[in-house]
Amino acid sequence: MKKIGVSLIVILTIFIVTYFIYDRLGGNNPIEIELVESSPPQLAGKSFKGQPQDAELAITFKSIETLLSLNPGKKIHTIYFQEPSGKLDTMEVFVGLDLPFPPADLESMIFTESRFLLATIKGNKWVMPGPLKVKEKLEAAARQQSLSLSGIFIDKIISESEVQVIAPIR
Repeated sequence: MKKIGVSLIVILTIFIVTYFIYDRLGGNNPIEIELVESSPPQLAGKSFKGQPQDAELAITFKSIETLLSLNPGKKIHTIYFQEPSGKLDTMEVFVGLDLPFPPADLESMIFTESRFLLATIKGNKWVMPGPLKVKEKLEAAARQQSLSLSGIFIDKIISESEVQVIAPIR
């Protein structure tokens, strides 16, 4: 009986310590959603369609990261048109920066919507909510406000501990 009591105390202690670490890393931080009365930013970047382990995907991201170093204050944006569910599945992604005048070698992505919902997620990357949870929260907020989303979700990487998701409104 004494072994069971000690085991329960050890398990409870592990659970409490794990939860405390999860909380301190930002695992319980809420997803903040606000309505922004302006157009989503114009993006300049590159598209990639292929498998996640394809070397061309890394090259696409590296080229935008290089462009980022030449444009201080700008942030990387990604739009996943088709997310892979496994390593061998096809994905389609646009990676870009919020540049008003794109260089000639980049694609331009212009949004005609005049408003968008902005979700802000703060916390350690290991405990941030996944894209599906953020999408569900944005869709629920849109329903609650009787808004219709365009179906495009733009991830804006602010820092390692903050990501924003832009959801244009039709």
